[in-house]
Amino acid sequence: MIRVERRDIEIFLTLADELSFTRTAERLHVTTARVSQTIKLLERRFGTPLFDRTSRRVVLTPVGRRLRDDLAPAFRQIEEAVARAVAAGRGIDGVLRVGFVGAAAGSFVLKVNARFATLHPSCEVRIRENQFGDALELLRSDEIDLLLAALPFAEPDLTAGDVLVRERTLLAVSSRHPFAKRRSVRLADLARVRVLASPPQVPGYWDDHLAPSPGSRGPAFSTIQEMLTLIGADQGVYPVAEQVNRYYLRPDVVYVPISDAPPIEWGLVWRTAGDTTRMRAYREAARDLAASGQGMD
Repeated sequence: MIRVERRDIEIFLTLADELSFTRTAERLHVTTARVSQTIKLLERRFGTPLFDRTSRRVVLTPVGRRLRDDLAPAFRQIEEAVARAVAAGRGIDGVLRVGFVGAAAGSFVLKVNARFATLHPSCEVRIRENQFGDALELLRSDEIDLLLAALPFAEPDLTAGDVLVRERTLLAVSSRHPFAKRRSVRLADLARVRVLASPPQVPGYWDDHLAPSPGSRGPAFSTIQEMLTLIGADQGVYPVAEQVNRYYLRPDVVYVPISDAPPIEWGLVWRTAGDTTRMRAYREAARDLAASGQGMD
């Protein structure tokens, strides 16, 4: 009888998902040599290749695909059963309050909630939609425990977790703006236009991160709809995440890709001094969901 360790199965399934030794190693926090050694060991034990690999690509063999399809559901059930037992032992119950800004962020939070509820059914999650201007204050005043927010965050009293979702950066412009007819723009183009300002409560470095060298700063906004109304009135432009193209379509606003902008990244933020077992368990559920490829959709 062939014995296979849990870690070996995890490495195999992760490689079957990523099809990259480098990304698998990064995701599991091991070396690429460990991944390679594990796969070679499994192939020796099974007596057949599980992956076809060249210098350019990694693909599952037919046997590898069958093994993945057979193992993945059972492994997920085992992991969830272990997590439930650990949660019961740790007493993960009570109430967890999670905030978000925007429709797509809310959709992602709901998916995390569903996964978290499966693992920790005795813990109630209450979600709360926030606006740009009040999200950090609600976090600091202990009205919410976790906030799904756009990164980066460099606040001494707050901690930002792992990047969960990355989205392409678009520039929201008025349909009457000259950029509206372009297929894309570059960051350097922002030096010629007026860029809206985030609310005063939002750290100034966030605007500098999105638009490093604006021609000028336009009026500040407090909500997404207020931002889009100002843009539609041609009061300024503003970089936004790709999700707006699905959730906030308007006849007076056009979304143009910024070809050389870094992606907008999303993660969970919390009070550094207020971390709890519930919050750590929720962040773990969010990481697992993100690793499965589910994002802001």
